[in-house]
Amino acid sequence: MGVQNIEFMTKFPHDQFAKEYLQELLSPLGKVETSKDVTAEVREIDVWFQPTSFEGEYLQSLGLLGKMAATVAVIEPFRNPVNNEGIFSCVVKLLNSRAKLGRQTNREDQRLEERLLPRLWILTPTASELLLDSFGFRVPEESEGWEKGVYFLTEVWRVGLVAIHQLPRVPETMWLRMLGRGRVQEQAIAELSALPVDNPLRTNALELLYILQANLQANTPPIPAGDDEDQELVMAIAPLFQQHLEAAQQQGRVEGREEGREEGREEGQRMILESFLQVRFGELDPRTVPLILPISGLSVAEFTLLLVQLSTLPAGENEHQQVQNLLAETVLKKSFPQAEQLSETSASIIHDLLALSPEVLSSLLAELPQLSIEELTARLAQLLT
Repeated sequence: MGVQNIEFMTKFPHDQFAKEYLQELLSPLGKVETSKDVTAEVREIDVWFQPTSFEGEYLQSLGLLGKMAATVAVIEPFRNPVNNEGIFSCVVKLLNSRAKLGRQTNREDQRLEERLLPRLWILTPTASELLLDSFGFRVPEESEGWEKGVYFLTEVWRVGLVAIHQLPRVPETMWLRMLGRGRVQEQAIAELSALPVDNPLRTNALELLYILQANLQANTPPIPAGDDEDQELVMAIAPLFQQHLEAAQQQGRVEGREEGREEGREEGQRMILESFLQVRFGELDPRTVPLILPISGLSVAEFTLLLVQLSTLPAGENEHQQVQNLLAETVLKKSFPQAEQLSETSASIIHDLLALSPEVLSSLLAELPQLSIEELTARLAQLLT
């Protein structure tokens, strides 16, 4: 991910959250692409979904979002209420997607089946009656089973609109209400936090909320005075981190680690960091794993700061080097907090540490509490010759 995408994450954190959140929820059901290009003339699609699995229990757990996942879909979430131009733009993306599929099937001398045609879903916090009427959006028949707040154009268009703030406050709509604003979103977050702590969807969604919180706090310039909605959202998310930490500590103790509260805290932080890294950066690199254990001993404040720093790094499975550099730097600062010469040599030490094999790195990190900076430098020189 380049500089432009890092800037997008911090300047438009809600948009990034919506894409990653929908990708996380829908990926067990099929292929999900975010920021998908359609043509050179059209802006990229926010989320493209193609179902490959119709596992009943998981679909049911997603409620209304699961029902939307029954077909190929173009999903366009809006942080602010959609306007006329926004709807036109979405429809153009849909039509270009359909045209692209048509060209592909023609090249392959096949017939474009209706089940392969994408349906556009516009997710907007609110939608006025004037806007809905001007496009001819209709309320579906009650027998069709859609919730209040869901609207459609005539079937030939394959366009649906979800006015999130009109959705009833029921479990079936929680996953979509998470993409609302203000009190609607905060209520959905509260419902999410009330789910069982071993619910994987709860865990993954919380990780993305922590990243959203970090990006909101990292925004520059600061949120304008009087515009406190994002500040309220940060306040709503903040207690969930401590709740997650305490749950992980409890799990560590239940698994037989009863040696004391401190060990339970460290085990909890280790599990949180592993989960956070896997959600954001993919499968853990072998050199990343040895760095996690010494970091789990950080204070809660230091550990939270590290998560914020990690959340601002480019996400993706090809970004392990930056992650490892930050983790290694954190390990050194924790091990040698008083070492004045560390600032001058840390870059070189980090480079040498990450040049070791995972096994040797793990062994050396276990020795760190007994080593001085000079001894560590000498050991590295010995190991790398």
